[in-house]
Amino acid sequence: QVQLVESGGGLVQAGGSLRLSCVASGIIFSMNHIDWYRQAPGKQREFVAAITSSGYISYSNSVKGRFAITRDNAKNTAYLQMNSLKPEDTAIYYCKASGSGFSSWGRGTQVTVSS
Repeated sequence: QVQLVESGGGLVQAGGSLRLSCVASGIIFSMNHIDWYRQAPGKQREFVAAITSSGYISYSNSVKGRFAITRDNAKNTAYLQMNSLKPEDTAIYYCKASGSGFSSWGRGTQVTVSS
């Protein structure tokens, strides 16, 4: 059974930093593509960042230069380092793992950025 658990969210002032973690179980983590998405109140879930099994990385324009996605295959964990946070970054952040014939989501972690 695939399970993804996000952590590291919280309340931070604008300009601050947070590091989110996504721990996976039930999959061969190194073979999977990992995405981070976020959903703000009243808005659709949107793509934030992705890292492929081979390490190719992509970001949405709204976070490029401020956020960094990494993975540690030995720990079955993906990270999202978020710097220079803005109030508009406030959302629930979700990680998603996808591979051959499946995709799975975590339950999310709340990030709130105060102005």
